Amino acid sequence: MKTDFFLTPELTRNNQGELMYEGVSLTLLAQVHGTPCYVYSKAAICNAWQEFDEAFRPLSALICYAVKANSNLSLLRLLARLGAGFDIVSGGELARVLAAGGDPRKVVFSGVGKSSSEMKQALLAGILCFNVESLPELERLSHIASELGVCAPVSLRVNPDVDPKTHRYIATGLKQSKFGIAYESALALYEHARTLPGLQITGIDCHIGSQITSLSPFLEALERILRLVERLDSVGIPLRHLDLGGGLGIRYHDEEPVALRTYAQEIGQRLRHFKGRLLLEPGRRIMGNSGLFLTRVEYYKTTPDRCFAVVDGAMNDLIRPALYDAWHEIVPVLARDRTEELVDVVGPVCETGDILASQRNLAVSQDDLLAILSTGAYGSSMGSNYNARPRPTELLVDGTQVHVIRRRESWEAMYAQESPALDL
Repeated sequence: MKTDFFLTPELTRNNQGELMYEGVSLTLLAQVHGTPCYVYSKAAICNAWQEFDEAFRPLSALICYAVKANSNLSLLRLLARLGAGFDIVSGGELARVLAAGGDPRKVVFSGVGKSSSEMKQALLAGILCFNVESLPELERLSHIASELGVCAPVSLRVNPDVDPKTHRYIATGLKQSKFGIAYESALALYEHARTLPGLQITGIDCHIGSQITSLSPFLEALERILRLVERLDSVGIPLRHLDLGGGLGIRYHDEEPVALRTYAQEIGQRLRHFKGRLLLEPGRRIMGNSGLFLTRVEYYKTTPDRCFAVVDGAMNDLIRPALYDAWHEIVPVLARDRTEELVDVVGPVCETGDILASQRNLAVSQDDLLAILSTGAYGSSMGSNYNARPRPTELLVDGTQVHVIRRRESWEAMYAQESPALDL
């Protein structure tokens, strides 16, 4: 049996060659809870959080977990208890954070399309800051805050036009991006903002993309933002915080992620003269490698050109491979001494693009269990009911204990909000 390079302190093989997640057998999980299912490791989440906390503690940074990465209530509650703040992009995410016991005073609201009702919801909750992304949004927020008789804390999300060298769908800091305010326009918009009623300028925000594995784009963006901070200070607009967003990549295949301590040290050197607080918005870096997707081979199908492992998980459960051509390591739950073949791992959804992995060396057969790794972030949270497929179970492993943190969706629950027009 070849070396399992993907093994971690949380994911191991026992003497029988069976994958264990913390102290729990993945085979047993499948037997008890069925497949497909998402499985998360509490230890991995806590360790990832602790690494962030320790690296940035000397800078007194507020770490605001990006809820879009995974918004399960139990996971949000775990992070809240660890001391996390939260980065949200919708009213629904704010509702989830509050339901999970998150502190609204540690919540930043990002996103390009905040509705009036979402703004009102966040203002009444008393969030830390709105990351404003356009002039119309700024003016709408001013109007709503004035109507409510409150003051909205704002920062402007400034687009530094830095290439993050990542997939074009997750690059957010280039000139052609829908996100943020053009760097050249930012100073004038800040000056306009201080004339509007109901607003209090508190900071500046920047987010250049996701799954970034090089330090240089982050530092280039920070240096550009700091030059703007100096200009703002010179015209009498001092800032209380600087939000560097998220985007730190993880290892899916052969990437070499940025070391957090190095990142923190480099930021610290550049923030020596900044008197405000540092905010960060990690999501993937905390949750990505803290979860896996467990699926079973329904059929092993061969054609003259290909071998297919048709599994019970699909693109509606895990869309990243179809959307981004993303790589996720796929490993058999039970290691066997068999001859490997080049295999496409595909789902049952009626789309040619329902491919979870293409041309992988695997030794699998019908009824085998497969673990699709590094799916803790942007897996379940991007799921859908396409092909009328219920959303899968989500499980949290804590040592030898297993907690069901989302029950498998029933067919009835899937269409409970629909009202068939029987009289048509």
